[in-house]
Amino acid sequence: MTEENLNEEGCPELPVGVEKSLCDCGGIEGLKECLPAETDIEAICNIHRVLADQNRMKILAMLNVQPLCVCVIKVIMDIADSKLSYHLSVLKKAGFVTGEQQGNWIVYNLTEKGREWFLSGNL
Repeated sequence: MTEENLNEEGCPELPVGVEKSLCDCGGIEGLKECLPAETDIEAICNIHRVLADQNRMKILAMLNVQPLCVCVIKVIMDIADSKLSYHLSVLKKAGFVTGEQQGNWIVYNLTEKGREWFLSGNL
């Protein structure tokens, strides 16, 4: 930033619309107060990390159609058991899927949270 962009107080010049809206919300301190809590931002970032993986999004897409057992998910995904297990555990820990024991199988379903986040991706 060059000195010609600073006002007489040594502060940067702001576009008129930004300066007005910043003043309307209480200045820098007012803007800080409008921000979500750090724990909320961290939680949102964690959710986005979960959703940023293509394998997990494919699993969510399949479960959005219908509940499935691991054997069907594995055939469609064509990945190793350990990798599938890892992705399912990440989705479970995030609260996006549940697994219900049905005889010898575990059937996975989207939770309401999983459905909401999956659908918010406009897929």
